[in-house]
Amino acid sequence: MAEAERIIGTPDIPDAEGADGAEPEQPAGGSSPAEGEGAKGRGGKKVLVLLVVAVLAYLLDLGSKMLVVAKLEHEEPIEIFGEWLKFDAIRNAGAAFGIGEAFTFIFTAIAAVVIVVIVRLARKLYSLPWAVALGLLLGGALGNLTDRIFRAPGVFEGAVVDFIAPAHFAVFNLADSAIVCGGILIVILSFKGLDPDGTVHKD
Repeated sequence: MAEAERIIGTPDIPDAEGADGAEPEQPAGGSSPAEGEGAKGRGGKKVLVLLVVAVLAYLLDLGSKMLVVAKLEHEEPIEIFGEWLKFDAIRNAGAAFGIGEAFTFIFTAIAAVVIVVIVRLARKLYSLPWAVALGLLLGGALGNLTDRIFRAPGVFEGAVVDFIAPAHFAVFNLADSAIVCGGILIVILSFKGLDPDGTVHKD
């Protein structure tokens, strides 16, 4: 019997490739592990860009405010371009550009909500322009929120330090500028149909 099996041979056993030697089919619409890792990598880079932009905006705002409080507060305004642009330190209890000074606590809560929304949105971020825009918003919101928490007259009611004073315009700071620039960029991206996840749609 053993001799007969040696001569005839044993039949091949089908392996994972199937009886006909074909590779197993991938589920429809599925993605390979490599593709999934690639998507995570791209998303991670965009989140890194967001964080770098946010940190730079925050540090520039914080540093400028510390310098203004130390050198310019209670002093005469410094003329940068004659009467057109001055540095003049003031304390602002309202929102950006001095709006709504009677609602300091509300604006503090809004800034905190904006920060939470940006952090949650970052998990689905695959667009570089959106990363820059959200980074500017995050850095600006954190800059003014820091003033709200740590400056007088009290926690969540602190007055923001403003010092950029153009002629015939409200006094503002670098955090306000970052917020406005980020907001403008988001409007442009929305008009172009570019979503935070990198997809483009046309209505």
